[in-house]
Amino acid sequence: MLKDMEVMAVLPAKDIDRAKEFYRDKLGFEPERTMADGGLVYRCGKGTSFLIYQTDNAGSAKNTQIGWASDDVQRDVDELRARGVVFEDYDMPGLKTENGIASMEGYGQAAWFLDSEGNILNISSMPS
Repeated sequence: MLKDMEVMAVLPAKDIDRAKEFYRDKLGFEPERTMADGGLVYRCGKGTSFLIYQTDNAGSAKNTQIGWASDDVQRDVDELRARGVVFEDYDMPGLKTENGIASMEGYGQAAWFLDSEGNILNISSMPS
């Protein structure tokens, strides 16, 4: 049953107005809908979407919370940097970024950044 349903990622925000500004100004999103409780729904490609809702728990996860599939990670990193997005650098076993981008055998490229609320987001490509 669930495998045929559309998926919606859910992200926490301590300050929903600050998050709205970040997603608009840095990532180029406008909310598709505002929920009764102030949550914001954003539409992405192929019918996918994500919800941002206000909670004090924002920024506490230490893992990637949402990711976008890219056909050109370098191009997208460059464009997001031009908008003021700062990419994370990692140097650990199995994961090392160079200029914010990791190249992983069998997985393509990936880059991670934090939103205004401390959520870890990423863009990545998968080899065909």
